[in-house]
Amino acid sequence: MEKTYTIGDKTFVLDEAKAAEAFNAKKIINGKDTMFFNILPLKYQWAYDLYKTMKNNHWEPEDIPMQKDVELWRSADLSDAERWIIKMAIGYFSAAEGIVGDNIQHVTRELVTAPELKLLLGRHAHEENIHADSLVYMISSLGINPHECEAMFEDIPTIKRKTDFVVTNSRGLRRDMDLTTTADKQAFTKNLFLFGQCMEGTQFYGLFGMVLSLYRQNKFPGIGQMFRYTLRDESNHIEVFRNLIMDLVEENEDVWTPAFKEELRDLMREAITLEKDFIRDCLPVNSVGLSADEFCQYCDYIADRRLEDVGLAPLTPGTENPFPWLAEMMDIKKEQNFFEGRVTEYQKASALGQVDDDEL
Repeated sequence: MEKTYTIGDKTFVLDEAKAAEAFNAKKIINGKDTMFFNILPLKYQWAYDLYKTMKNNHWEPEDIPMQKDVELWRSADLSDAERWIIKMAIGYFSAAEGIVGDNIQHVTRELVTAPELKLLLGRHAHEENIHADSLVYMISSLGINPHECEAMFEDIPTIKRKTDFVVTNSRGLRRDMDLTTTADKQAFTKNLFLFGQCMEGTQFYGLFGMVLSLYRQNKFPGIGQMFRYTLRDESNHIEVFRNLIMDLVEENEDVWTPAFKEELRDLMREAITLEKDFIRDCLPVNSVGLSADEFCQYCDYIADRRLEDVGLAPLTPGTENPFPWLAEMMDIKKEQNFFEGRVTEYQKASALGQVDDDEL
């Protein structure tokens, strides 16, 4: 159907059928190939909604004071176990965030085709940069030798095994792929599951819990606050990958076979095993109110949630959450900053309400 518009002495004819055809050609993968980055009309509304949420949650590491953290780090009151947790957290995440960001930019964003998905993933990659920046800020503030962080990432066996697990399973994506074949579609879906559900969605959460446990004890308030903002970001990243997986398999029914579902469950099972070994390295002895067994249980609980969120059967049904308080750590709107008594709300003013011209 054609519509004619006349404006002055100009007449324009718009073909609505072609417009509808272009809209329907939008896909997670194998969509319309175009050089134009035009997100309208939106087909994946969830992607744009998440983009807006993530943008409104923007934060900058340097806005968070580190004075109390530095004082504690230099104090004899800090136990060896507490110091080790912070070093492990900074050492692991300083490289892990870069691995995630690199995969977003050079694999995921390159292979999806709908422009609104590329928009969202661009924001995702930017947030990984912020997380990496926050770790530089922590390292420089505490006076930690950055080479020591690199050495931890390279030399501690449980960290190295976690890294090898991710890199080995994603290396096949670093090539030209034929996403019209079931095998390559499944390889890409596996990559989404690996980074979204296994790595960011499960393996990151053990260390988050340890650092935030210290934060709950009024230790490392600056680092704890940055980890809270990072945790909030990660919850959105998990949702990005979950939606990509669900829409991809809906559009490509050949992907979601019983054998492939079991392959993903096995992938999560391996991720959990590696994470539990890592947790016991982070907490070689129970101390400062932290228990390695509880963190391992939490890992099982989180993993089952990630599996169920994409329609897969849990590995340890009925596992209870030993840390219900952790969800509260993401509720950080208009939080009182105990350093300066000021409000730290990282949402843009435009997201909080309209401003009249005479207020500017």
